[in-house]
Amino acid sequence: QVQLVESGGGLVQSGGSLTISCSASESELYFSYVTMGWYRQAPGEGEQRELVARITSDGGIEYGDAVKGRFTISRDNSKSTVYLQMNSLKPDDTAVYYCKKERPSGQIFWGQGTQVTVTS
Repeated sequence: QVQLVESGGGLVQSGGSLTISCSASESELYFSYVTMGWYRQAPGEGEQRELVARITSDGGIEYGDAVKGRFTISRDNSKSTVYLQMNSLKPDDTAVYYCKKERPSGQIFWGQGTQVTVTS
């Protein structure tokens, strides 16, 4: 069963905006208990994935230093979906963005990744 489906990546000019989304396989009830996050892997960074944003089941939010003030994470439990609104994009934001799901049991799932490319 596919656990996570990401969408919305693409090509955008520097200073522009983009929203990516990640839909989970859980029903609304069970999705409300999971922690969701976005991580990114930039070209040439090997396997290192950087925290972009993370939102817990009770709405607690954490942002990576590089995106604070520019990106906003949100979740819609009725759609079992998490969103990442990205504003004031920079070429340094170019990366593959991965959705991560953390169940209360400790199980972790990753999405397949969606490419975001910011041109100068």
